[in-house]
Amino acid sequence: MEKLLKKHKFSPIDGKKGSKLVYRVFRGKTMAVAVLGSEPLTNGFNMVASHIDAPRIDLKQNPLYEDGPSQMACMRTHYYGGIKKYQWVSTPLSLHGVVVKKDGSLLNINLGEKEDEPVFIIPDLLPHLARKEQYAKNLNDAIDASKLNLVFSGMIEPESEEKEAAKAFALKALNKAYGVTEADFLSAELQLVPATPARDAGIDASMVVGYGQDDRICAYAGLTALLDNLDTKPKRTMIVYFSDKEEVGSQGATGAHSVFIQDFVGELLAYKGEDNSAANLRKTFMNSQILSGDVTAVVDPNYPNVHEKQNAVIFNHGIGISKFTGSGGKYSCNDASAEFTAKVLNIFNDAGVFWQMGELGKVDEGGGGTIAYILANLGSEVIDCGVGIMGMHSLYELCSKADLYSTYKAYKAFLATQ
Repeated sequence: MEKLLKKHKFSPIDGKKGSKLVYRVFRGKTMAVAVLGSEPLTNGFNMVASHIDAPRIDLKQNPLYEDGPSQMACMRTHYYGGIKKYQWVSTPLSLHGVVVKKDGSLLNINLGEKEDEPVFIIPDLLPHLARKEQYAKNLNDAIDASKLNLVFSGMIEPESEEKEAAKAFALKALNKAYGVTEADFLSAELQLVPATPARDAGIDASMVVGYGQDDRICAYAGLTALLDNLDTKPKRTMIVYFSDKEEVGSQGATGAHSVFIQDFVGELLAYKGEDNSAANLRKTFMNSQILSGDVTAVVDPNYPNVHEKQNAVIFNHGIGISKFTGSGGKYSCNDASAEFTAKVLNIFNDAGVFWQMGELGKVDEGGGGTIAYILANLGSEVIDCGVGIMGMHSLYELCSKADLYSTYKAYKAFLATQ
């Protein structure tokens, strides 16, 4: 994202003054981008906010061990976000992340994406021996989280006198390839994700199948919409915000609960020469309007009964708008006001955007949340709207290209609203 922004003449907000195109990256995991308008920022801004983390499998801090019975080097894991554990076994995985070396240098790991690179597997139990171990259990317990261990290496160190020769071989291979030692894992952040790239889907190629579309397609649509509005001369400032940690509750320094987005807007106020006191910052958010750009669930042809058809999103009918999310009695939701909902619908209608209204399943069927309520807590008008996804949180999520394009058009029109 930062490379793309620099191509479009954006500058870091703490850099040289004078540009109306500014951004800030925070701790390498969250960022915000702004196109400054001619009006005082205190009058409010237009924002599209999405998250860029996705469910995955993380390596533990002491991951490497030698399994005695199989005599193989393995890695222990901890899953991140709401996953179905059985989907992650027996599928090719790539390894991503960062390792901080003893001298403080940063090593970026990206292994398994190219065809000539090895991939990794969490092996599943063969059906011949699964009757008691798996088949007798419910779906959630059939794959125990403690058994989501990665097979890392199958060789042993030749003529090794070490008790754990397989682990010794793996460490030697790691050190040779990357200069990594076992102690480096303690501070490393390493994740496993599907190694299969996104592909066109369907006989008509009308869909996209791929990992991490929740919520990176909304992030992509938001950034593209902002960049395609650069030829306008906006009165209201346009902002796109990309948060981290949404899949685990939006906590931490880079999640939406952090002070980052408030601090960024405070910086924008100062950058424009306006009062950035706490009171004026609150006023700015209270005068602002935000689209929480997150995906929603579409009707699955194999499981239509979890939806109420009259209030469900379906493929190829445009961006999905959710007045509220949450679960049960709208618990942990942001419920957009009637006035703001009508305003957003009018913006979309005037721009020729295809849209549909829906919610995430039947009442009491389940539910889910977004960062909408977090931003609404700051006093802004917020509503959820994004691409409908089939197989959300799976390794291979499915979306409609038409809906993705409608989402881009919707974000573009909303950001440019004066």
